[in-house]
Amino acid sequence: MTSEATRGLALDFASQIAPAGCIDIRRFFGGSALVRNGAQFGFVMMGTLYLRVDEAMRAEFEADGSEPFSYRAAGREVTVRRYYAVPAHVIDDPALLHSYAERALHATPTPSHRLSDTILAVTPFG
Repeated sequence: MTSEATRGLALDFASQIAPAGCIDIRRFFGGSALVRNGAQFGFVMMGTLYLRVDEAMRAEFEADGSEPFSYRAAGREVTVRRYYAVPAHVIDDPALLHSYAERALHATPTPSHRLSDTILAVTPFG
C-alpha cells in the first residue's frame, strides 16, 4: 500500500470517528498516525487500523482475535502491545468505531503526561 493510499485510508477512518478537522493525520514511519489534541491514539499501517488500548480494550480485542502491532527489526520480531488491530466488526459499525476511538483517546497519554504502565514486548524472531 502506498503512503498516499495509507493516508487516504487514515482520512477515511478519521472522518468516521469525528467531525472534519478534529483529527490530524500525520506521517508515521510507513503509515499514518491519527492524532487529536497532540495525542496519537491510533495509526494506519499496511491497510490496518490500530488503536491504542487499555487493559479492558486489550482483552476485548484479543477475545475478537485481534493482534497487537508488530514489526521486524534487527533480526527479531518487536511486538507493541499498546496498539491492537481493530476488529472488522468494529470498523463496519460507525457508532462502535467512534466509541472505540474515544476509548483509545482516553487510554493515550497527552504530550505533557505519560502513562507509566505502557508495555513493549520484544521477542526473538526465528
